Amino acid sequence: MAENVPEIPTRLLVHALVREDGTVDTGELYTVAGALGMSDQQVRLCIKRLVAEGRFTHEGRGRKALLHATADVTGSLAPEAEYVRHAYAQDHGQAPWDGVWHLFAFAVPESARAARDTLRDTLLGLGAAAVQGGLYVSANPIGAHVEAQARHLGILDALTTFTSGDLRVGERRDATELAAGLWPLEEIAGRYEALAALARARLGRLDAVSEPAGIEQLTIAVELAAAFTRAMEPDPLLPPQLLPQPWAGADARHLAARCWARLLDRQEVSAADGHHRLRLFSLYADAVRPAVEKARRG
Repeated sequence: MAENVPEIPTRLLVHALVREDGTVDTGELYTVAGALGMSDQQVRLCIKRLVAEGRFTHEGRGRKALLHATADVTGSLAPEAEYVRHAYAQDHGQAPWDGVWHLFAFAVPESARAARDTLRDTLLGLGAAAVQGGLYVSANPIGAHVEAQARHLGILDALTTFTSGDLRVGERRDATELAAGLWPLEEIAGRYEALAALARARLGRLDAVSEPAGIEQLTIAVELAAAFTRAMEPDPLLPPQLLPQPWAGADARHLAARCWARLLDRQEVSAADGHHRLRLFSLYADAVRPAVEKARRG
């Protein structure tokens, strides 16, 4: 499969290049943008919008300017660290499934439609799947998060939660068949295959470039972060026992961890030489640290 580089919004690129001191070097920004196929005009317009929104202040002109972030804008560049660590724990057989399905049912009146929609989106965001109208199921114990959201929305009395080791939908009772019918596994696998192809290609490029972090490594980091997030965000993180084997997600995450291990090592060398470290690297160092250590050892 050919590598599939996800489209990267210019705004995301600016956020990705925020350094730990909260600044963005616009010379670096324009150069990385060019390597990603973005025009200078795209970058200028994006900077203008971000400054107008009050997200950055601007000092200097052109490629010698410096942007100052008014708040930490990098949080959306990596999935939640706990979520990523759980994914790698599953990949390494450290989070086996206990065979319990977690079910959530609710009936919220039209007068509280906004709360109902928010609760539904929360369930879907936590990886639950719709069984039928108002009934959702998860293979993971997400009940505490769902109940907390329902309480916050003021609709806890409308929520029913229960567990079962014997779920049946129509004629489907086998756990793997249920998972295949409830979650879009082919679509999820396709996103991971794209991540794997990108990570494999970028590992080859990193092997060919030996110097510490430079424009090439920054470009790869931004591409990898975008592809990793695109693959991980819609993943319900079903236990391996419910997934086709070998699972594309495990392979892609392993390759991504190898890439991050190389990138993080070079960023450390660059930082030791007095260069500014990007917040993006700190985010991923925290999120994939256990997997990176495994990649470094093997």
